Amino acid sequence: MGGAQIMSGPGVLRFSSIVLYYRTQKITADACGVSLMTVIRVCVEGSSTNNNPDLPQPGPSFTSPRKTYKRKKYATELDDFDNEIVRRIVHEFYERGEYPTSKKILNTAQQKFNYNGSLASMKRLLIKLKFSYKKSNDGRKFLMERNDIVALRCKFLRTMCTLRKNNDPRPVVYLDETWVNQNHSRSHIWQNEENTEGFKVLTGKGGRLIVCHAGSKSHRFIEGAKMIFRSKLGNIGDYHSQMNAEVFRSWFIEMLQSLEEACVIVMDNAAYHSMLVDNFPKSNARKSDIQEWLTKKNINFSSLETVAELRERVKLLLPTQKKYELDELALKMGHEVVRLPPYHCQYNPIEMIWAQVKRQVATKNTTFKIAYVEKRMHEAIDSVTKEDWINCVRHTEKIQEEDYKKEIHREVILEPIILTILPGESSTDEDDDDEDEL
Repeated sequence: MGGAQIMSGPGVLRFSSIVLYYRTQKITADACGVSLMTVIRVCVEGSSTNNNPDLPQPGPSFTSPRKTYKRKKYATELDDFDNEIVRRIVHEFYERGEYPTSKKILNTAQQKFNYNGSLASMKRLLIKLKFSYKKSNDGRKFLMERNDIVALRCKFLRTMCTLRKNNDPRPVVYLDETWVNQNHSRSHIWQNEENTEGFKVLTGKGGRLIVCHAGSKSHRFIEGAKMIFRSKLGNIGDYHSQMNAEVFRSWFIEMLQSLEEACVIVMDNAAYHSMLVDNFPKSNARKSDIQEWLTKKNINFSSLETVAELRERVKLLLPTQKKYELDELALKMGHEVVRLPPYHCQYNPIEMIWAQVKRQVATKNTTFKIAYVEKRMHEAIDSVTKEDWINCVRHTEKIQEEDYKKEIHREVILEPIILTILPGESSTDEDDDDEDEL
């Protein structure tokens, strides 16, 4: 018998449904102007959540692609150096005996580093820098830096200036971490009129290298203390989200062992630098966790006590000063750790060393491959000279000496001003004051 044989059955129906489903996906992709893989991915996500009992409502659930996208806020998320310029602008007003308002600070910032944010952005930035707007004894509001930040800055400056005044023979070692992206390159180059020449830089930042090192004007970079590794999280966030306490602690011990003499070690207060010797329960700790901690400390308590009462017990046991694990570890090995005040990277000369290293990597990055960038990073670090360190350290020491003198002068200016520090007196609304400045 001639002719094609017509097949039927469940298998054929299933195959026809798959073909029809695929064609529907293709039509949807063409209609929406997206790729077929995007439609397939959405369908898979919907089918995987269709029967999820944890969802509040039955049926498929989809995540919005925009929810995971974090737009950089250029007006308020400045780098450490620009943040420091804003802080110094506020301090300069006090040193001249003037009241700083956000409008005045905005105008000065626009002149000094082309700040392009609005007045509202400047107010948010000042809050982020731990300034608050409070009332003085005459009812006028003015900016005041948070007291604990001022106290930590004064303590650091006094410690460092005293070490130099007493001619302390111990070398001062500065440590810090940074990162460099795979597509890190010069932002401007000379091009022809048609913009047809030059390197074709890939879109996005690419992979990321995390770098950790320490150095001083006596030793340059510490021999054997260099750590460079590739981030497993792509270019999400900054390096702080990709370091952890274990990695840093291991590196810190090896770095201490590389030091041939007793040193003063300067570092910041990143979370992975600041593991406590004794971890006290946090204010949001569970009742069972607090009870377990109190039991380990041999502290008697009643099972009838509420979580609020147990938290008060913990507060009574909190030490007046925090003891950091790494500080104690360094002390046992004959070294002293000095902590940088928060938000004051200008006191750490390694920040300028990192800027020099990154400029060199950007100049030589022509392939935009992570292995090539890693090689260039090693070369740039190894090329930093003792003279580079001496110049950077001299610059930061000069800033420290000047700021310490300003702290004494600033205290004389601000001492007569009586602040009302009762709850609710702090404010960010200075519209009434700013109207006088129009």
